[in-house]
Order: sequence, then C-alpha cells, then structure tokens
Amino acid sequence: MRVQPTKGMLAVIFALFLVKTATAQFLTTPPSGDNKKASVSEQIGITEVSIHYSRPGVRGREGKIWGTPTAHYGYKDLGFGISKQAPWRAGANENTTIRFSGDVKVEGKELPAGTYGLHMGLEADNVTVIFSKNATSWGSYFYDPAEDALRVTVKPVKLNESQEWLKYEFTEQTPNSAVVALVWEKLKIPFKVEVDVHNTVLASMRNELRSSPGFTWQTWNQAAAYCLQNNINLEEGLTWAEKATSAPFIGQANFATLSTKAQLQEKLGKQAEADATMKLALQKADLMQLHGYGRQLLGQKKNKEALDIFLMNAKKNSNAWPTNVGLARGYSAVGDYKKALKYAKLALPQAPDDLNKTSIEGMIKTLGEGKALN
Repeated sequence: MRVQPTKGMLAVIFALFLVKTATAQFLTTPPSGDNKKASVSEQIGITEVSIHYSRPGVRGREGKIWGTPTAHYGYKDLGFGISKQAPWRAGANENTTIRFSGDVKVEGKELPAGTYGLHMGLEADNVTVIFSKNATSWGSYFYDPAEDALRVTVKPVKLNESQEWLKYEFTEQTPNSAVVALVWEKLKIPFKVEVDVHNTVLASMRNELRSSPGFTWQTWNQAAAYCLQNNINLEEGLTWAEKATSAPFIGQANFATLSTKAQLQEKLGKQAEADATMKLALQKADLMQLHGYGRQLLGQKKNKEALDIFLMNAKKNSNAWPTNVGLARGYSAVGDYKKALKYAKLALPQAPDDLNKTSIEGMIKTLGEGKALN
C-alpha cells in the first residue's frame, strides 16, 4: 500500500535537506584571483625549511605594486578582520607560512622549530620580516603583534628584470645556511636562515638511537663515524663506537666498528689503545677494506703506514687487481717509482672495466715519467 506523505513528513525531509546542504563540501575550483598556490622547500643540514604561499601576478602593474594597496607600506587598517595595523601578507589569499623542522637563526636571531605565518612590514628602504605564531588565518586581516615570534629588518634589493609571478627561492647556500628571498616585480626581499648543523644532527642521532635504529651496530657506528669525520663530540663518539663493537645483542667487533673506535681513540690521545684496537681490526679486514684503509692513510699523508697496509693486503690476497694497484700507489708515495711502475703494469690486465683500465694507463704514464701519483 503506497503511503502519501503528509505536510509534517515533508517538513521533516526539507529540514534534513537544509542541514545536509549547510554541511556540504564545496567543489574544487581554481584559487581566488588566479593567485597560483605554490610551495618551495630546502634542507639545511637535516633541517627542512618549507614555504607555502599564493603567487599574485604583476599583470601589467609594473611600478604600481610596492607602496600601493597591492603591497602597502607600513601597517594599515584593511577594512576587514580584527587587525587595525596589518602588515603585508607576503603573498596572496591565505597566510603565507614558513616551517622550520628544527631550531634556526634568522638574520642572526634565534627562532624555534615550528610553522609561522609570514608577514612583511614594507617600507621603501627596509622591510620588517615578521614570523607570527598564528599560521592559520587569512592573509594579514587577523594579524596580532602579540603573536609575533620574531621580527627582523632587512634591506630590499632592486632588480633590473621584472618577475611576473611572486615567488620564494633559496640562494647563497652554504652547508649551514641559505638566503630565503621573496621575488616579485622588480624587487627582492632576502633574509638569511642559519642552522647549527652539527648540534642538530647530534641531537637527532641521540634521539634516534633511543628507538628502533638503535638496535643495530651499523647505526651506532654511523654516529661514531660522524663525530670522527667532523672532529666533534669525540668522547661521546667513542662511547657510541664502543656500543657498536660490544653492546649486548647488537655489537659486532668487525673491521668497520673497530677501525672507527681505533681512530677515535687516536684522536683522544689514547695511542696505545688505538694501536691495539687497530691491530685487531686489521685481522678482520677483507681485501677491499684493507685497500680502502691504505688509501685513507695516503690521504692523511701517512705514506709509510699506507705501504705497510698495502703489503699486508698483498700477503693475504696475492696478485689481485686491488693489491697491485695499492702497491703501485704505496711505493709511489714513498718515492720508489720503479717498484710502483712494476705493480701498475701487473694491475693493467686485471682492470675490471674500461674506467679503471684508463686510470691505470694514466698511472703507468705518470710513473714512467718519474713522477709521483696523486
């Protein structure tokens, strides 16, 4: 039997429709004003710096961007929101945001890890770059100076060529810093970001070694080797090396762990301990590990010690390509070019590929001219 809806039932259905409509999601459309959304990121050490922003275009307004309502000077009441002294929003539409995965310095001033709303107080000759703890508002309409995490003042740079779409870029990179620059029309606004890379890495390693990565000897050795290679944190590095060699269930006394430990002991002036540890490491070394260690000693200008290692390798692994190449390099390093040439010629037919063959041919030519190998 078909039931005819009553007026009461229709009212309930219509009310449910209104509730559903009020909570419905909108369809995806292009961003307001065709201001393209963009993001850019770069790592400084292991610290990631990422910027999310919208890119307004110049659209024929050359000379009418800076110091106009488009990118106003000073702090203005924009006629909307709560801010009566709003800076420029450093982009378009929503907050421009910048995220630092670790602590940084901006223009020499400390700024903790986090995500910040990025604003700029523009003037003709200087710009105040503002990092706000509020990173979720729309533009600068709700900017509140009480939420500032940091302010720095920088000098804008005039450009000869016009940049149509606003962009952020990373320039002047070094291992521990980069300059972040907003570029639009004929102006660039740069600010320098610096990271204490070594302390950041060490803090990260300490934290990671407390979790699953700490259950293998390889990670403890990696942490110890980082200290060794950078000549930092040597005492703790030696502690990590000892974990790599002998920690319960995970430690392994192999060439990699023992040689790292020996070199840290040497750095710390514990020469007798270093010699004993290295002697044990060499007993466990394979052909390529011995060859690599000899090359390492050559790099440290320990030429006699390097030759001894190459001779040890030849005794354990006679007439192999790496051993003959090693002897050529070792004898060259101590000035015996005749013997070096002999072993280079023995290595030539053993070369595993064209690249190594070409390299050995170059060695033979150099030694034949009575010159030392590099």
